[in-house]
Amino acid sequence: MTRLSIGKIRGLQQISTAGGIFIICAIDHRGSLQDMIKKEQLQEVAYQGMVEHKLDLCQALAPFSSAILLDPNYGAAQCIASSVLPGQTGLLVSIEATGYQSNPDGRVTTLQKGWSVEKIKRMGAAAVKILVYYRPDLKKAAKRQLETIDAVAHQCLKADIPFLVEPVTYAVKGETASSKEYAAKKPGLVIETARQTTSLPIDVLKSEFPADLRYHKDKGEILQLCQQLDQASKSPWVILSAGVDYQQFRTQVELACQAGASGFLGGRAIWQDALKFRNRKDRMKFLNTTVADRLKELGNIAAKHATPWYRKMGLQAHELASIPQNWYATY
Repeated sequence: MTRLSIGKIRGLQQISTAGGIFIICAIDHRGSLQDMIKKEQLQEVAYQGMVEHKLDLCQALAPFSSAILLDPNYGAAQCIASSVLPGQTGLLVSIEATGYQSNPDGRVTTLQKGWSVEKIKRMGAAAVKILVYYRPDLKKAAKRQLETIDAVAHQCLKADIPFLVEPVTYAVKGETASSKEYAAKKPGLVIETARQTTSLPIDVLKSEFPADLRYHKDKGEILQLCQQLDQASKSPWVILSAGVDYQQFRTQVELACQAGASGFLGGRAIWQDALKFRNRKDRMKFLNTTVADRLKELGNIAAKHATPWYRKMGLQAHELASIPQNWYATY
């Protein structure tokens, strides 16, 4: 049984449904979103263009989400100030800088300059999120990434705010991410990554799906891999989308939730098709119909199959913490 501090409890309540399920939409993309807009709309996009895209996405998707994940650069404060993020929708904010540093040992995550856990808490957000590129078999890089996670985790403990970690595996020299050979390695990498990262004081794991559905076809075998991921994760976990197509993500959400996930935190798989529309009116129509329907469908799947975050911790909704008399004096 895991006992949580009151600030962590409140933050997790704010980013989940009343039933303890995470139905979260990720809109914290920066460099990757600029690349997508350039590819689909054949134009460069500057600050205001990025802000407008995020405002549109948030306005369309927030009503059907338990929370929205945004970045400090173009999204978090802007969506609050424009009133497109409803007060009853939770807010997660990313702390890492976009991209990564490359060195001979592997990819290294850096934090956004001028940004901090304290500022995320102060702006009224409910949770902090970090993305780390991670290969458990690259020991030096993994150690450095774990140190970064641990440092932020302790800042979140001090601020009493939930901390979500998104480790993303990657192909190294001599590997091709889309190959059958890499797909065979993927389950082991994802599961071991979950084991290592959740050994730190984090609150929610945002995990990759532990199988490549282009090569793994047996649903029974895939479900077993998801169950192994559930056993490896010491924290509640959600599944990320990693830019796969919507139908594939739908399958992943259903299998992951059946295996113990507490919901999903999806981005591009849900909304990337909207970027094909250069005309904003057409794009908004697609967001408010097709994309909204996708999010509602995923939410229904998660509500049916997912494990409430508190149950993963061995807790009950009515007994998340023991509150003694005069607790505030030592808080």
